[in-house]
Amino acid sequence: MGKTVLIVEDEQSIVDILSFNLTREGYDTLEALDGPTGLQLALEQNPDLVLLDLMLPGMSGFEVCRRIRQAGSLVPVVMLTAREEEDDKVRGLELGADDYITKPFKNRELMARVKANIRRVGMTPAAPGPKPDSGAPLGQRVQVDEERATIFKDGAPLDLTQREYDLIRFLAARPGKIFSREALMEHVWNYEGYVGDVRAVDVAIRRLREKLEDDPGNPAFIKTKRGMGYYFGE
Repeated sequence: MGKTVLIVEDEQSIVDILSFNLTREGYDTLEALDGPTGLQLALEQNPDLVLLDLMLPGMSGFEVCRRIRQAGSLVPVVMLTAREEEDDKVRGLELGADDYITKPFKNRELMARVKANIRRVGMTPAAPGPKPDSGAPLGQRVQVDEERATIFKDGAPLDLTQREYDLIRFLAARPGKIFSREALMEHVWNYEGYVGDVRAVDVAIRRLREKLEDDPGNPAFIKTKRGMGYYFGE
């Protein structure tokens, strides 16, 4: 059975192009021309990925994304936007979107992102490399339970998104090793040879710190090496 991509976009011409190219790559498609219909299909049809425009009639893409996450769905969401404003991209990521791509986009780039996000969900664990045993300590205060894909801090489970879980697990399995934003996009986001906007990494790190750290402004777990990248350093 093929993977299904839900396209939520109000311009029929773009929907037709996306549907044609996705079908040619072997995907099934669902289509919605407004926000409420897109939200309904996302929650009822359980697609493998959602391509979500931000400017939609009836309900904005921001609100659609927020409600998808509020319902507990972990479906990968890739935002489609014609806007260049960084605030829009950051807002979408903070609401739970996994990635974004700015119009006009090349089909090759879009397909790479679709494949990477669907592949990430199908990977167990999502991030490659050394893995602790279930319940194994990542540090004195942080533990991982791979069977439940849950990170515990001081014995209490953290409410993390799949991406946040993947990110801390990847870094914590290699304590002290510094990874650039590009390397994290490649290993955690699964974009091979990634070159481009890496703002998604900074947003994910900031959100993760807000849930993990005692003082997000002075992190003890997910640390920054200025000019180089991030590392786990309890």
